[in-house]
Amino acid sequence: MTRSDRDEDPYRPFTVPDEPRAFRYDGEVRPGEKRQFRYEVSETYLGDPVAVPVTVINGHNPGPRLLCTAAIHGDELNGVKVCQELARAYDPTDIAGTLVLLHVVNVPGFQAQQRYIPIYDLDMNRAFPGGSANTASRMARELWDAFVSRCDACLDFHTSTRNRTTMYHTRADTANPAVDGLARAFGANVIIGGPGDDGSLRKAATDAGIPTVTVEMGKAHRFQPVLVEKAVDGVENVMRSYGMCEGPVAWPGWFQIATSGEKAWLRAEEGGLVDMHWGPYPLVRAGDTICTVSDQFGDEERVVEAPFTGLLVGVLENPVALPGHPLCHLARVAEATADEIEAEIERGEFDGYRANGTVWRDGDDD
Repeated sequence: MTRSDRDEDPYRPFTVPDEPRAFRYDGEVRPGEKRQFRYEVSETYLGDPVAVPVTVINGHNPGPRLLCTAAIHGDELNGVKVCQELARAYDPTDIAGTLVLLHVVNVPGFQAQQRYIPIYDLDMNRAFPGGSANTASRMARELWDAFVSRCDACLDFHTSTRNRTTMYHTRADTANPAVDGLARAFGANVIIGGPGDDGSLRKAATDAGIPTVTVEMGKAHRFQPVLVEKAVDGVENVMRSYGMCEGPVAWPGWFQIATSGEKAWLRAEEGGLVDMHWGPYPLVRAGDTICTVSDQFGDEERVVEAPFTGLLVGVLENPVALPGHPLCHLARVAEATADEIEAEIERGEFDGYRANGTVWRDGDDD
């Protein structure tokens, strides 16, 4: 699919301007410029600036403005690497429109390598579009006014939290045509459908008319090159789909949208030690054993089976659980899709992800 093929796309949520535009925040990045800088959003106890690293690449030609954000949770690093790779890859001559990269949104959490803003445990992904109530909401408001509100679409990169790992997938309000189109253009096989939580960047931006998709990919506290490369390809696919750069749009061989009635968290009924039995691939058939939970002596064991055929998009890695503790997140797939996934497994198309570690496993919402 070429740029001209997308001109009448009903999923396109914006009007492409006739002339290139300067990107204005407190400063200005003119058409044909690439600027990298640190944008102050808060202060430390000592009065030193808390500044978010930003890249703005403004193309010579007119086009949409695409925002990519990473490390809203400070220990989620794969997206940081995605933004770095995108900043290296593109210059103004390469794109039509503007690519805006917020490399590290939650700078205090990133510096402490913690999920939330330290001291007060504030979740920046429950603070958008921001306000004046606390540090998280004030930082969110600064970024919202300067960058988010000035863009046409957004990809927000996440990983799992500690003790879990996430299958590569997206989360999107697929009932919104513009968001559905963005998620499909990114090209992940699995889309978890839903509006998102109040205060999340995804929901706040989408509600404001800026279609936003969350990309979930791998584990916290590390770079996973296979997933980073796949996500960079996904961003490029969006850019091609939206006419920001030339080239064919790649589509996955299969995809599955899981809404609220098509996914389930399976939880421990008793406390104990958890042994995972699924794998090495994420597909399970109804009745397959996913894990067992046993007591310390190994005398009592509860078998946890798949209630339906699906993909394990979320799996516990810490092998201990309390009653009610989430063990795995299962998204239903149709039998025809399951057969297609099995055929890909037999052809070896999943082996690269398996070789990168436990890539086919998941974590928290957004």
